[in-house]
Amino acid sequence: MIRLAVIGTNWITDQFIEAALESGLYQLSAIYSRSLASAEKFAEKYAHLEPQPRLFDDLQALGESDGIDVVYIASPNSFHAPQAMQLMRCGKHVICEKPLAANEALAKQMFTVAEENNVLLYEAFMSMHTPNFKVLQAQMGEIGKITKAFISYCQYSSRYQKYLAGENPNTFNPEFANGSIMDIGFYCLSSAVALFGEPKRVIAQAQLLPSGVDGSGSVVLAYDGFEVILQHSKTSDSHLPSEIQGEEGVLQVKMISVGQQVTKIMRGGQAEELTITQHSNPMYYETLDFAEQFNNNKMNPARTQRSLVVAKLLTEIRRQTGVVFPQDEV
Repeated sequence: MIRLAVIGTNWITDQFIEAALESGLYQLSAIYSRSLASAEKFAEKYAHLEPQPRLFDDLQALGESDGIDVVYIASPNSFHAPQAMQLMRCGKHVICEKPLAANEALAKQMFTVAEENNVLLYEAFMSMHTPNFKVLQAQMGEIGKITKAFISYCQYSSRYQKYLAGENPNTFNPEFANGSIMDIGFYCLSSAVALFGEPKRVIAQAQLLPSGVDGSGSVVLAYDGFEVILQHSKTSDSHLPSEIQGEEGVLQVKMISVGQQVTKIMRGGQAEELTITQHSNPMYYETLDFAEQFNNNKMNPARTQRSLVVAKLLTEIRRQTGVVFPQDEV
């Protein structure tokens, strides 16, 4: 049983805990919040667990505590790197919510710290582990030579109205290393890298908000013989599916972030439904993937490489679009 601690008292943390517990491979051992009162409030829904999770408001104490194998970090983006490195130096394995870090330099430093302390560092990117994403990957060879791809994720943020009203939510605050490409756009970018690898070139543009982060944008990834166009937004909705085009046919996927539906349409043919039934919690599959690495006591090199490539591309995209974080100056 993997003894799990969590950082972050939000719905994402709840979703991960539920997935981890349902896998039968994890035990919730600890909950951390900067406020002990927040940790206590969050822990109420887990009062039925035996033993009950311990509560912490001191990160170093959490790192030095016995009875914890891995810490899942779902704090604001700007805290990911410092919290992860502090915990890894204490000998704890880390599952870090996407994006791994504010920039490429910090991501590289995180993996160095993991190696130096012989612990696992795992970026929680749920999309690529879902069964329907794997169906998409497996079917790419069926549509002939790839000629173009379009990956879209646009969703009007529940916090955008607060931003427009003059508040300063984390979602649109550069202090927290946030914005559209770092949040919702991450799913588009990381899915592209998981499917096609590192591109030869990247061209990005964005619509910046007065706060300094991007509210929406688009990215062109250039590969040998084809290009991948990414569309992302936190200030508008889109219901377009993502699409991979080949010389012989097309693959479409609804909500690539969770693999909602996969359809194949061969040239001149009818649409063929390829969707398979998935667990209702899309995080379920990444908990299994991490557990495999934990049991092998070895990081998957392909997972590490994808995280580093995505961190590199995110940094370059922000450079091109003019989004600057305080962490970039360190």
